[in-house]
Amino acid sequence: MVASKTHTLSSSFRCQPSPSLIICLPPASSSVSELVFVSIYSSEFCMKLYVDPINYWKDGYNLLDVIIIITIFIPYGLRRFKGKHYPYLNIADGMQSLRILKLITYSRGIRTLITAVGQTAYIVASVLILLFLLMYIFAILGFCLFGVPDKGDPNNWGNLAVAFFTLFSLATVDGWTDLQEQLDSRNLPLSRTFTITFILLASFVFLSMFVGVMIIHTEDSIKKFERELMLERHVTLMEEKQVIVRRQQEEVSKLMQMQKNADYKSFSELVENFKKTLRHTDPMVLDDFGTSLPFIDVYLSTLDNQDTTVYKLQELYYEIVHVLSLMLEDLPQKKQSQSSKKADEK
Repeated sequence: MVASKTHTLSSSFRCQPSPSLIICLPPASSSVSELVFVSIYSSEFCMKLYVDPINYWKDGYNLLDVIIIITIFIPYGLRRFKGKHYPYLNIADGMQSLRILKLITYSRGIRTLITAVGQTAYIVASVLILLFLLMYIFAILGFCLFGVPDKGDPNNWGNLAVAFFTLFSLATVDGWTDLQEQLDSRNLPLSRTFTITFILLASFVFLSMFVGVMIIHTEDSIKKFERELMLERHVTLMEEKQVIVRRQQEEVSKLMQMQKNADYKSFSELVENFKKTLRHTDPMVLDDFGTSLPFIDVYLSTLDNQDTTVYKLQELYYEIVHVLSLMLEDLPQKKQSQSSKKADEK
């Protein structure tokens, strides 16, 4: 990537002679640096092609690299076979600016955005076709209403091509007030209704739809990119964990071997001596489910729910006790009333 950036910067110092004047003299270091970086690009292409000659052509970014390499070699071929005064040599030199696209290969974020744009190609094409049909209809209406040579505005609505260009200015809301003032100065009927209707449909509906489609697919691609990064980090973490586990197993095996060869009474005594050599920064891998963060989170939430349930049960028990106490207070009064009734009956 550093070579690509340096190559791009060095190419900006190359100056081409103009037919009327010479802009500047090309430095010799620029030609040398270009040869060096062209050699690097060619070597990279040959090595990739040698490693995987079949699957190399299946990657779109590899094809982009091939196009960039061909573009780089075009000026050298023209100078060799057509001479330095070939009329289209400046165009070939201008195409050298495409070499900066090689930076796309080294940036996953840019590749994600390009993938999002590629996924929206079909939907965006449908939106653009609908916008073209709308502009075609309004171009014909504008030509019929405002393209009359005598009373109309032939400069902006004289034919379909000019009408399309005018409608494009209205769709982008660029200078539409000036266009409307020209129509108002000629007292053309329905001009304001025509302008407002087209701006509402083209700018506020179709262009907003275009932007919305791009944003939705870009967000989906970014979320997919983040999921891939999380998966890669998880895989890397699991690999590091396996390395630590294997190292700990090897250390335990060494301890067992030392126990056999040394004068230790038990394995616990050996482990106690080993604990004294441990540091606070030493990693420890825990495979138990009870030590995982999700389990601890669920367990603490369960304890909170259990405390809430116990509190509600205690309140319910207090209410039951209160009701029973009230019932006990009423029992002596009921007994006295029953005994008085029996005495009266006798």
